Amino acid sequence: MTHAMLKGSNVPLEATAVRAVLRWTPGQGVPEVDASALLLNPDGRVRSDEDFVFYNQPRHPSGKVRLLGKKRTAEGPTDTIQTDLAGVEPDVSQILLVASADDVTFDRVQGLRILLYDASVADGEPLAYFDITPQTGKETALICGELYRRDKRWKFRALGEGYSNGLKGLATDFGISVDESDPEPSAAQPQPLPPEQPTGVPPQPAYGFPPQ
Repeated sequence: MTHAMLKGSNVPLEATAVRAVLRWTPGQGVPEVDASALLLNPDGRVRSDEDFVFYNQPRHPSGKVRLLGKKRTAEGPTDTIQTDLAGVEPDVSQILLVASADDVTFDRVQGLRILLYDASVADGEPLAYFDITPQTGKETALICGELYRRDKRWKFRALGEGYSNGLKGLATDFGISVDESDPEPSAAQPQPLPPEQPTGVPPQPAYGFPPQ
């Protein structure tokens, strides 16, 4: 059963590994969307800069969170993060799933959706999906959702929280050290998408939601 999620809702996860797929509608002037992840401790902060998984650091040192890269599908372009929930270090309590758009505001990105799949099933139906609607349209980065532990089990919560100061601003808020002399991380050249694939290829009160 696929759960259609609303902002703030959560769903328990039985899968031991999940793929979080960001998908959007292509079109003229539509930017590439980049997926990234932040691994947070119980205080809601990264333990080090290595807890930021993005296109310039696509694999966490633990090997348990990694970018799988972009694809073109019949439904639209995608960027994907895979997480081995069973192997995530015990002092990681949350994994934020983030979308950024190369400093372009999200009012130019239509049909943004995050889909969660059981990574052990090649062509299975999604476990859950969440259609993300920016609050103002001026956001340049969005926390789409979070994977979080509750009573030694993992859940997924739909968030859709926006940042107007891009991926750098978002990462800095969670403890990433950013060299101000460096360009905005999300300003890197987007990776080219591979050819289109046939259809079928496959608690954190800070957000205003009570612990569940």
